[in-house]
Amino acid sequence: MYRAIKVRIYPTDEQQGYLAQCFGNARWLWNYMLNATTTTYKETGKGLSKAAMDKLLPSLKKEYEWLGLAYSQVLQRVTFNLSSAFVNFFEGRAKFPNFKSKHGKQSIQYPQNVKLLPQDSVIKFPGSLGLMKTVFHKELPDAKFTTVTISRNTDGRYYASIIFNQVDNPVVAIRDAIGVDLGLKNFAITSVGSKYDLPKKQLASLEKNRKRKQKKLARKTDKNSNKCRKAKRLVAKISSKIARVREDFLHKLSRCPSIRKPSYLCRRFGS
Repeated sequence: MYRAIKVRIYPTDEQQGYLAQCFGNARWLWNYMLNATTTTYKETGKGLSKAAMDKLLPSLKKEYEWLGLAYSQVLQRVTFNLSSAFVNFFEGRAKFPNFKSKHGKQSIQYPQNVKLLPQDSVIKFPGSLGLMKTVFHKELPDAKFTTVTISRNTDGRYYASIIFNQVDNPVVAIRDAIGVDLGLKNFAITSVGSKYDLPKKQLASLEKNRKRKQKKLARKTDKNSNKCRKAKRLVAKISSKIARVREDFLHKLSRCPSIRKPSYLCRRFGS
């Protein structure tokens, strides 16, 4: 079974510049290959396979020299993901692949040659990226990892998602069972009478702050100005904060040692 662990990374200014180049290269290649595959399918009735897309890479690197600045396997991973997206579409598991935009979340993937060094709080990436400061907030599984995805959110934070291929322990059935009902007044109510509520005061304060920042953004006339981009970043930061508060609540609720007698959770969110 595959398990992903998401850690926060802190690239230097130089590394951020290189990642911006790689994000742009991967995005451009995805859009180019998607257009080429769609055009070929309309003309011949068959799209481009991953092997066919990989054959186009050498000539594209010669024509567009900046494309070779990204690590070679990062570009090959783009063709792999696009090919998988088309397979999922034709088999009815996903929608037709869309073109990627420079706005919003950006990501690239390293399929191999990455070293995790939790004792030094760094991850070693191949190529020009090198060592990157990382916060490992939990112990890593004793299993082989397959892919490391670097992403940059709209709020400017960088993360690395590490996918491990680990063997699960056998599931042991238990006799005790508790019913959970999701309600309107309370977030969750169990069959033993425990009640759980979202941190409403904190979320209300954050929502009020986001509404105020969204109004400031709406009043910007020049949508391409630096002030407008700064206002968008502020809205993205507060939206990210709201998402993390909700995620933190769900994390504590789902991992409560005993849902019948939740100690820390009940003291913080009420019972």
